[in-house]
Amino acid sequence: MLIALCSVKGSPGVTTLAVALAMTWPHAASTRRLVAEVDPSGGDVAMRFGLPGTPGLVSLAAAARRTRDPAVVWGHTQAVPGGARALVAPPGGTHARAALSTLVAAPDGPLLPVVARDAGVVVFADCGRVDPGSPAEAIARRADALVLVTGTQGDDLAHAAVRLGELACWTPRPGLLLTGDGYPTVDVERELGIPAIGRLPHDPVAAATPAGHRPPPARRRGTHGGLAHHVAALARTLAEPIGPTASPPAAMPAGVPGVPAQQVRRPGGVLITPPGLGPHPASAPPQVSDARHNGHQPSTAGKEPLA
Repeated sequence: MLIALCSVKGSPGVTTLAVALAMTWPHAASTRRLVAEVDPSGGDVAMRFGLPGTPGLVSLAAAARRTRDPAVVWGHTQAVPGGARALVAPPGGTHARAALSTLVAAPDGPLLPVVARDAGVVVFADCGRVDPGSPAEAIARRADALVLVTGTQGDDLAHAAVRLGELACWTPRPGLLLTGDGYPTVDVERELGIPAIGRLPHDPVAAATPAGHRPPPARRRGTHGGLAHHVAALARTLAEPIGPTASPPAAMPAGVPGVPAQQVRRPGGVLITPPGLGPHPASAPPQVSDARHNGHQPSTAGKEPLA
């Protein structure tokens, strides 16, 4: 199974999420889990966990010129906490992009999707920010599931809305994952016309382990932080077969200023088109009076939800 994780703006914690999913994946003992850094802007996993830069993405690109055997991928991975493996990318965008471009330019396509077809294998492809023309697109388009990670401030959602329709066409199973403080989940779902597959809280302490950091002493034992709970739930959701598609919401009230109505595809391939929403004044608040739907209050504070 190939799961592509990406963003369209900023740094909402895609790499940390990829590692956390690998750590919490169901039936981990019987599953080979690979975190593949295919972000053309460069990788962070080697630095976070004190790993050497080689083997990794660059050495795999060189080896792939000599053989197209998918098994070669595993020889260029390294161990990370939790029993998973990682294909690490160099921190510099120049070398990472060059190596990634070499891998995806092969006549028969990149090797990672082939590896992910093996029984008992799950590949978490950290595609980073998928700007138009990103070489990571060739891998994301072959994914069994694609998770778009976005913050929930107005500017985050405006960027996500512009790309939602396009990204949903890349995979039979697209998903929108919200992170951090900002507009309430119910408001975002109504405005974008697509249900979120989850929302990860801003919890930098709980994110310390998958980010390669040492948590404070008070949280090292028996921590049951919200982030760990939500990531585990997301892992179970992604591991399950695609379920029946829910009906689109009947009403689409105005919610997030600056976010246009989009035509997007729900998991399962059903296209829905929210009713056209007129332009919102920049100061218009979301039309939600009860934040108890999800416990998140609108906030203007900056954040890095997962890192």
